[in-house]
Order: sequence, then structure tokens, then C-alpha cells
Amino acid sequence: MSEREVLTLWQGEALNEDEARILRTVCREVPFPLDAADKKNVADLLEAFLSRDDALGLAAPQIGICKRLLVFRHGGFEERGTRIKSENDYTLIINPRITQARGELVYMEEGCLSCPEIQVEVGRFPEIKIRGLDANGQKINRRYLDFPARIFQHEVDHLEGKLIVDHQGSISYPSKRSTFFEKVFKNY
Repeated sequence: MSEREVLTLWQGEALNEDEARILRTVCREVPFPLDAADKKNVADLLEAFLSRDDALGLAAPQIGICKRLLVFRHGGFEERGTRIKSENDYTLIINPRITQARGELVYMEEGCLSCPEIQVEVGRFPEIKIRGLDANGQKINRRYLDFPARIFQHEVDHLEGKLIVDHQGSISYPSKRSTFFEKVFKNY
């Protein structure tokens, strides 16, 4: 299990102001070649992601690293709730950029490890082209469609300090927690 816990906006009945400050910070670029600290950041992010069976993606700020690093799942969706079994099902990208977005926004409910217990309706582009670097500094240029494109856009939002609660869509949460969430979202 990873030593790095996922930061959240709230836990139980309390808001996590210190964690929220980190989650809302715009991340810095990662210089190449990677120094020892950034190699460790890459390894920590990958370990944190691969140790979970509930993550479709993970961005570095979610584990307290304010750098432009993300890892996301783009295959192997057949078995929901299982850990990734193949390196072909995920990609780690350093300094990712969306270079093109096409199509009309598609609205779906999204969850987020950093916003536990809620779902927010978020509009995302169904087709994107991206670029970035792998851990060796090799260029990555890819095109993603539909669900993988959604996941990638969600993770890039994290690098910009944006969370699903910042989108204008409707928010769903468990009725047993309505008092807490109504208080939290009163100002949203």
C-alpha cells in the first residue's frame, strides 16, 4: 500500500482546509532530465495509483505533489473494481497538455477520490489530442475518445487546481449526509 494518502476536501463532518489549499494550487512543470526528487514523485504517484482498485486516474496534487504529473487508466475496464493488471491499460504522463478538443460536450456524472461521496454532472469533450512526456523524457502524442478522454480531462483539471465541485452541474450525495453537504455547497 502506498504511503501517500489521497487528499480530500472533507472527511467525515470536517472540511480539510490545508488539503483543499493544495488541491486548488496550479501545478508547476516538471523539468527534464528528472532529478532524484522528481523520480521519487513519479514513483510515488504510480505506486499510489496502482495500489488502488477504485481509481481511474490520479493526479500528483491529489497526493500532495504540486507538479504536472498524472496517471490514468485507458483500458481494461471490463472488470470494474479491480486493480490494473497490465501496463498497457494505463499511462503516466509528465507535463500533459490537451492540444485539441473536438465534439459537443457530453454530460455525465463523475466522482472523485478528492471529493468523496458525491457525484457531479460534468461536461467533457468526447475527443481529445494530448501531448506530454513519459518518465524517460520521450514525447507522447495520443488521441483519446469517450471515457478515456473524460478521465484524462478530469485529471488535467486537478493540475489546474480545479475539482468536480467547480463545474456547474448538479451535485448528488447520499441523503443521510444531506445536512453536511447542504452546508458545504451553500456557497457553490
